[in-house]
Amino acid sequence: MSDQENLRTQDLQEDAPREAREETGNPSHQEPPSSQGPSEGNASGDGASGASASGADRCSTATANEPGREEPGRAEPEDSGAVAALKKELEGLQAENSELKNQYLRKQADMENYRKRMIRDKEDAVSYANQQLLLDLTAVIDDFERAIASAEESRDYDAFHDGVVLIEKQLVSMLERKWGLKRLDSEGQEFDPQKHEAVTAEPREGDETSMVLEEFQKGYLLHDRVLRAARVKVSTPGKG
Repeated sequence: MSDQENLRTQDLQEDAPREAREETGNPSHQEPPSSQGPSEGNASGDGASGASASGADRCSTATANEPGREEPGRAEPEDSGAVAALKKELEGLQAENSELKNQYLRKQADMENYRKRMIRDKEDAVSYANQQLLLDLTAVIDDFERAIASAEESRDYDAFHDGVVLIEKQLVSMLERKWGLKRLDSEGQEFDPQKHEAVTAEPREGDETSMVLEEFQKGYLLHDRVLRAARVKVSTPGKG
C-alpha cells in the first residue's frame, strides 16, 4: 500500500468518531418518544374535550341567533294565536259574505218588482192614455142625445139642425182648446203636398201654380204635425 492510501485511511478513521459525536449532540436529530405517559395522554384528552365543548357551545349560540329560527317550545303559543286570529278573520269574512249575498238577493227581488211595476204602468198608460179625451167626448154624446130626444118630441127640423150645428162647433172648439186638434182651411190656398191630397185636377188658364179649388174632406193638424191631409181638387197651370 502506498503512502497516500495510508493517509486517506487515517483521515476517514478520524472523521467517523467526530461525525458520530456531532449527531449525538444535535437536538434536531433526536427521535420523538415512541409512547406518551399517562399524564400526557390525559392532558391531551382534556384539551380535545374542551375544544369539542367550546365548538358545541358556539354552534348552539349561532343557531339560536340565526334570524327566522325559533326554538320549538317558544313557537307553539305564537302559532296557536295566529291560527285563532285567522279563524276569527275567516268567520268575519263568512258573515260579511252572507250579508252581501242577502243584500244582493233583496236588490234582485226589488229590481224584479220594479220591472214588473214598470211593465204594468206602461200597459196602463197605453190602455188609459185617451181617458181624458174620451171623458170630454162623453159630454158631446150627451148633447147629441138631448138634441135627438128634443127632435123626436117636436119634429122641428130647423131646431134640430141648429142644435146639431151648435154641438159640432162646441166639439171642434173643445178639441182645439184642450187637445191641440185644429182644422185645416184648404180651399183657395196654394196646393201643399204635405197638407193636401189631390184627388182630381183641373187645368186653369193664368194659374202659375196649383191652387186648391175644392175641399172634399177636411184636414187636421195635431199641434204642428199633420194628423190627416185634406182631400182636395186642384188646378193645374195651362190652357183650358
